[in-house]
Amino acid sequence: MSITQDLKELDEIVKHIKERGYYSKYTENIRSYSEEYMKMGETAFHKQLNSNFNELYASGCANWIGEEVSPYLNVGLGIHYPAFDVKTLVLNAQQVKNAWAKTSLELRTKILLESLDVIAERFSEIAYATMHTTGQSFLMSFQASGPHALDRAMEAIVMGYVEQSRYNAHTTWTKNLGKFDLTLEKNYKAIPKGIGLLIGCSTFPIWNSFPGLYADLITGNVAILKPHPKAIYPIAIVISEIQKVLEKYGFDKRIVQIAVDTVQAPITKVLCEQSDIKLIDYTGGNAFGDYVESLVGKETFTEKAGVNSIILDSSNDLQKTAQNIAFSISLYSGQMCTAPQNIFVAEQGISTPNGIVGFDEFKTILSEAIKGLVTNPKAGAATLGAIQNDFTLERVKKGKLQFSDIVLDTVPVENPEFEAARVQSPIVVAVESAQKDLYWKEYFGPFVVLIKTKNFEESLQLAAQSARENGAITCLAYCTDAEKSDKIEDVMNNAFTPVSFNFSGAAFVNQHAAFSDLHVTGGNPAGNATFTDPNFINKRFVWVGNRYMKE
Repeated sequence: MSITQDLKELDEIVKHIKERGYYSKYTENIRSYSEEYMKMGETAFHKQLNSNFNELYASGCANWIGEEVSPYLNVGLGIHYPAFDVKTLVLNAQQVKNAWAKTSLELRTKILLESLDVIAERFSEIAYATMHTTGQSFLMSFQASGPHALDRAMEAIVMGYVEQSRYNAHTTWTKNLGKFDLTLEKNYKAIPKGIGLLIGCSTFPIWNSFPGLYADLITGNVAILKPHPKAIYPIAIVISEIQKVLEKYGFDKRIVQIAVDTVQAPITKVLCEQSDIKLIDYTGGNAFGDYVESLVGKETFTEKAGVNSIILDSSNDLQKTAQNIAFSISLYSGQMCTAPQNIFVAEQGISTPNGIVGFDEFKTILSEAIKGLVTNPKAGAATLGAIQNDFTLERVKKGKLQFSDIVLDTVPVENPEFEAARVQSPIVVAVESAQKDLYWKEYFGPFVVLIKTKNFEESLQLAAQSARENGAITCLAYCTDAEKSDKIEDVMNNAFTPVSFNFSGAAFVNQHAAFSDLHVTGGNPAGNATFTDPNFINKRFVWVGNRYMKE
């Protein structure tokens, strides 16, 4: 594809970004891909097990390491990756950053868009790699690490193109001074800040890393991607493909590097504190996220933990509401940053067309909806996926011990395809609103807290306060009263939290669509950046203007 054709494609995507409607270049419908294509991915996955991943730049690597364990097979993958010491990674980046920074915006755009098309040819293998490192179901792995991740990357590329095209590159400036004109030639350059570090997470290694990675690259920065040591394989595939495209166009592969480590010998902090690292994108827990944000001389983009709420006031169909909530809290066993945890219900109950449904009655309705989903032979195991690591299971089990009212304990769920899979259905507990010490924190994983409040006003006040103090990425509200709904939107938005109203059927609070939904507001403790707004791009470069006296 020529640069001219690329720019025509960009114009169309810019329109979608502005209008915020549905757009996706890469189809998520798994049936659209041939059986042969899917089989190729499975074959590649099995061939890669217990061997070195040889597709990455490896010249000068210190050794080969890897310690990934499949949450489904409960055995190590045996894949090893080229490992570099921190000094070598930074030196490599220093040696190639000027060439990439001086590359035209048009050529950078063409290369990066082409890299997405090349990555798309390996969706199937990426899905197996994601599934067997994160515990996502195959379908979620295919969609989240494939089409959805590439859409987010494309969004960053196009936003980067738009923001760096804001001004004319050159202008002739003339000011009349009476008897003569003063004329200057001026140019305007977007100067990249240098080296970017991307710190990946173990649950969504590609989806969460791609926006920052491509935002760095489109703005002329070089990148070092430090994946979680338990989720390297998916990242290794995509980085290898980006490196191949760079090499095709005559660029050094080291423009994009992978930095692997182990749990026992981490290198992330050492990388963060390198003076030449100017940009850091981070997804993960609050403690390390706070550390990243505290670093001096770095531009940081964080997505941290939060406590997402549901405000349940009224519903036109409480059964459908309960089913929607059940799916949202069961999807990938609650290991999503958008998954709800705290459900606020007033002691007066929930208004429905058939009358008021009390708090205790709703406990039963929700429990039955969850059990009906997770024990469904066709849907249960596929919805829950597997628990990424044992720490999540331990956290949930310890968390349960603090509560006296166990509404629903975990129920046995079998995965007929993977007998050794770490499967855990949601635990539901109930408390009074005064017991804030029990629910005023995140229980990452399949854990839900039903909270009985005094009234609607307290439900809303607590949800907003929690967003301000604990952070929140989503809020789900069920309310059939227009005045109350307006109040929910206003109060939660002022806590910098978006609200999804009355979701049912195929609409779920967990899902955020590229080109339309803004992921994380950057306004509360859940993170300081947004996928993908202008700030996510503009903080990665600096505008500089030069002036020449016209002779």
